[in-house]
Amino acid sequence: MDENITQHFRPDEAPFIDAITGWLQQVQDEYRPVLTHFLNPRQVYIATTLARHADIPVRFSGGHEHAEMQRALFYPEYYTPEAKDFELTLMRVDYPVKFATLHHSQILGTLLGAGIEREILGDILTDGEVWQVVTETSMVDYLTSQVDRIGRVKARLKLDDWTQLVRPLNEWESESATLSSLRLDNIVGTGFHLSRHRAKELIEGGHVRLNWADTLKPDYELDVADIVSVRGFGRIRLDEVAGRTKKEKIRVTLAVLKK
Repeated sequence: MDENITQHFRPDEAPFIDAITGWLQQVQDEYRPVLTHFLNPRQVYIATTLARHADIPVRFSGGHEHAEMQRALFYPEYYTPEAKDFELTLMRVDYPVKFATLHHSQILGTLLGAGIEREILGDILTDGEVWQVVTETSMVDYLTSQVDRIGRVKARLKLDDWTQLVRPLNEWESESATLSSLRLDNIVGTGFHLSRHRAKELIEGGHVRLNWADTLKPDYELDVADIVSVRGFGRIRLDEVAGRTKKEKIRVTLAVLKK
């Protein structure tokens, strides 16, 4: 991959960039579509950039219009992608709704505890009562057989129809800000109106995840499409870095999803 492109990404993203490079090469060599596992928004951003540079078409799907986690399909010019090519299945959590309350973290924790990698799972959706999970079709039988409870609640995963897709309960709110830096603690503090000291405490205390991975580095520099999850507060997505002010502050657009 051209160094002029890769230099715009972080060193720790090199393994993922190498993976994309391999997929793009596979499309060129074998002249057929290549489907990935689920990618987070930052990975989608990187994949889009590299595919455009390689002049190879790519489409993404996570099963619904505003999906966070999406599978990428790289394909040659002759190919016309269809919805079925993404091999997505919608599953519903069957549990005693009147007697139990579930949380996103419980469901995700149960699935990961069953030996499922995060990249196999798409979005976990709820309208406050119904819970649904988007997954790769090849994993349906395994999930059905492995999950019999979520936390202490007896529960099963069952096939659901896409026409029954729930409308998510929470919505992101967009806000503009000017920042002294793109440090993780600065983004967390700005998004949830916390002091830098409090944000740093949360990060170093293990309460913050970046792109679904644990991080303890308050000074980690964020980039476009990074998603930060803060336990007890919600999530922040860095949507845009729009240059600097006359005082050298960084103009950004954040999307905030509060609990």
